[in-house]
Amino acid sequence: MQEHTVKAFDDELNALRATIAEMGGLTETAIDNAIKALSTHNLALAREVVAGDERIDELDAQIERLVVQTIALRAPMAHDLREIIAVLKISGTVERMADYAKNIAKRVETVTSSPIHLEPISLLPAMAQIVREMVKAALDAFAARDAKAALAVIERDRAVDDFYNSIFRTMVTFMMENQKMISESAHILFIAKNLERIGDHATNMAEMIHYVVTGAKPPEREKGTMIETGLED
Repeated sequence: MQEHTVKAFDDELNALRATIAEMGGLTETAIDNAIKALSTHNLALAREVVAGDERIDELDAQIERLVVQTIALRAPMAHDLREIIAVLKISGTVERMADYAKNIAKRVETVTSSPIHLEPISLLPAMAQIVREMVKAALDAFAARDAKAALAVIERDRAVDDFYNSIFRTMVTFMMENQKMISESAHILFIAKNLERIGDHATNMAEMIHYVVTGAKPPEREKGTMIETGLED
């Protein structure tokens, strides 16, 4: 009976990990496709990102149900409980990152319908590349239970903040020189902010992973200076 219970618990943990992996893969694709849709004016791809968010929401709800069931039936202790709670938090974090990708996709039609090419758009793919790499690295660190890899993700967040600050300054200059384009420019700022928030969530996920693996919070890191804009989406 005890052997059966242990196997059942292992199966449930593996199911949780597999679902996180599926969610993460879909979210990585959503981020990639949202920026690709923006860069190529591909409205069909943007709508695909928006529609695909429903599946990610379903997986998040599925993980929540399985976590509640596992805690109720197995009463896990110590490290096992820590991992299960972390899975629940990571699931919510991944779901939120997918929401930001959806928000970017929703802005594609407005931004790309402008008859004037907005040069600052060209800065976004490079920022998005760093962010997507952080998301993938954090998910890989979770799958491998790699605390060192999680720390590497945390260290990259400053680069994302620096990128956002650079884009913000570029956009302010652009708007001063092109006052008729302020509305479209604001959408680009929101997109950049969405990417910055995805980077923050990837960092939070990496911090959770470090705690799950080591039982300790990661060391305090020096943070870059963020320009306060009040932009939220």
